Amino acid sequence: MQRSTGEKEIVIGLIDGPVAVDHADFAGGHIRVAGTASAACSLSDSVACQHGTFVAGILSARRGSSAPAICPDCTLLVRPIFPENAPANGDMPSAAPSQLASAIEEIVAGGAQIINLSSALLRPELTGARELQSALDLAAARGVITVAAAGNQSSIGSSVITRHPWVIPVAGCDQNGRPMTESNFGASIGKRGLRGPAENVTSLGTDGTSRSFGGTSAAAPFVTGTIALLWSVFPAASATQIKLAMMQAGGLHRGSIIPPLLDAAAAYQFLATGSSGRYAS
Repeated sequence: MQRSTGEKEIVIGLIDGPVAVDHADFAGGHIRVAGTASAACSLSDSVACQHGTFVAGILSARRGSSAPAICPDCTLLVRPIFPENAPANGDMPSAAPSQLASAIEEIVAGGAQIINLSSALLRPELTGARELQSALDLAAARGVITVAAAGNQSSIGSSVITRHPWVIPVAGCDQNGRPMTESNFGASIGKRGLRGPAENVTSLGTDGTSRSFGGTSAAAPFVTGTIALLWSVFPAASATQIKLAMMQAGGLHRGSIIPPLLDAAAAYQFLATGSSGRYAS
């Protein structure tokens, strides 16, 4: 973050709730919408709007705001997927596999290079799982890196998302970097994933103030934002090279169901020196 605020050419696809784009801390940012739906909230007190705004703030709020504001100069391509027809009650927003599949296809078509999935997945039926698998395959074929929250059910296992070989699953850690018991873990999460901040993260609220939130949906955009900054600094790097750099955390041979902690410095050093800096523009 000291080296870059991101580049407009790096497009992050946010599949989440709508975003309170009129929040003062989004002023001057690059937020647009995928498809024909509006990116803006219609019910500011809905779970969908609060969740989408919070995650968007981690990535795209202005530097100096209450939010982490990792890459405000990157382009945020919002694809709202959660309905706003229920008031905020603390429940985690969720989507059916077929809905998520359609959203992934739209956001890939819209030019996203990175996808952030901070959502719960409703238990998939067979057809929905196949559609979602195909959509994730499409993203991989187009070189779009998908980052997905591992979930907060304190379970050991995987889903059609976290099992996909191209997806980076993100588990949660506390403020000392220790794995959080609420986070999901599993073989695929430990092998291809990372741990990110998931305790008392502060970002933007829908009423113009800030709010604190936790869980893997808060952790995922830290990984997404890191990728966006790396790609901004090393624009010639391929998606495969960026992913390989991210996997330097914890080494390439992992045996635990708990993934290593996100290490942005190690990823940067891999691209800057481990590769003789050949990915820099």
